[in-house]
Amino acid sequence: MYELARRQSDGPVALKEIAQSQGLSLNYLEQLFRPLKRAGLVVSTRGVHGGYILGREPASITVGDVVRVLDGPLAPSDCVLPGLSGAERCGMSSSCVAHGVWEKVRDAIEAVLDGISLQSLLADGETVPADGEAVQTAKEWKC
Repeated sequence: MYELARRQSDGPVALKEIAQSQGLSLNYLEQLFRPLKRAGLVVSTRGVHGGYILGREPASITVGDVVRVLDGPLAPSDCVLPGLSGAERCGMSSSCVAHGVWEKVRDAIEAVLDGISLQSLLADGETVPADGEAVQTAKEWKC
């Protein structure tokens, strides 16, 4: 997704080019792009100059959007999955100390991932704290 955002002015980008640029297998990318396309995060075009483009502007696509499409909800435990009614949750969720912890972890993960857009990754010199002290630039990421 970062590669598509980076090359958005170039028009459609072939998966083969993304695979080469990011050091990933073409087969793996094909598997990833199916759900991204279904979710509308990417759009494909066919033909000699075909490939993929972003389905929305980079500023409106967050890392959280991509992770949810590829991995599902950002909940660290099933008891805090979004949309569960009381009956579907663990029977102990109302008295479980860990339940509140998992809610806070879920909310923190969502806040971080939803706070990083593809546009922010494109910003020159953009850095994202990896562990509070160590910093990686988006250009160093291979995911």
